[in-house]
Amino acid sequence: MTSNPAPVQAPLIAARGLTKKFGSFTAVDAIDFDVAPGESFGFLGPNGAGKTSTMRMIGCVSPITAGELRILGLDPGHDGPRIRGRLGVVPQQDSLDTDLSVFDNLVIYGRYFGLSRAECARRATELLEFAQLSDRAKDMVEPLSGGMKRRLTIARALVNEPSILLLDEPTTGLDPQARHLLWDRLYRLKQRGVTLVLTTHYMDEAEQLCDRLVVMDKAKIVAEGSPRELIERYSSREVTELRFPVGVQEELGDKLDGIGDRLDHLPDRVLVYSEDGEAVSVAVHERGLRPETVLVRRSSLEDVFLRLTGRTLVD
Repeated sequence: MTSNPAPVQAPLIAARGLTKKFGSFTAVDAIDFDVAPGESFGFLGPNGAGKTSTMRMIGCVSPITAGELRILGLDPGHDGPRIRGRLGVVPQQDSLDTDLSVFDNLVIYGRYFGLSRAECARRATELLEFAQLSDRAKDMVEPLSGGMKRRLTIARALVNEPSILLLDEPTTGLDPQARHLLWDRLYRLKQRGVTLVLTTHYMDEAEQLCDRLVVMDKAKIVAEGSPRELIERYSSREVTELRFPVGVQEELGDKLDGIGDRLDHLPDRVLVYSEDGEAVSVAVHERGLRPETVLVRRSSLEDVFLRLTGRTLVD
């Protein structure tokens, strides 16, 4: 007796030809993507690539110009309020109420969704524990650190127990320790089955958080896949970074030709892509070249973006 295959779940978000224009300017240019239930899905790209415009359309706060978008099986053009009631939104900039305590920020926000005060208080207590802010419940918002404010903003976005959590550049401006703590909280949410959709221009963040992502550049999607799939598809196993003294790199000419599979000349270093970074280092020295520093590392999403667009994310 053969068992029936598990039914394929319909995507929570489905976009086909999704387009956003502001006058003659095209911010999002006919993109297609799906987000599956329980998935952590990312939009990776530089500022101005169209990530935030896409998120605003998903959040039902910006109407689409053309194409089709379905969220939770609903049309945002007609069912915006119903969709928003099932979304949690973490904007780029914290919009907490500085006149309220940490605890009351959650309670008052929960009331907007028609929850009773008792239910709001119960959820607020649970969420502050999840966000590791229980000891700051009675404090005012203003003295909190940037990392604490971000965690409180995420906790607030979870008050309505959303089906999808939208996070727009969730860790911008945070120090490394605060970023890692936030990543841990988001990972725990994913383990609970919460669907995450995030934008970021941090490579390590995308690799840490995303099951699957799209790379956006100039309003279009230029690649899609898991972080590992994208690295394997568009880059080599290893990268050798060569830094030369000032003036030397500009005169290298063809002296590195044939070393590795591909070269990228950046303003401050040369990247050599290969399957064996140490062999590249040896070959460089055998040609009489003397870089100031040599770093051999695994390929990353930064290399993928450089390959696809010809520039780094911070350009």
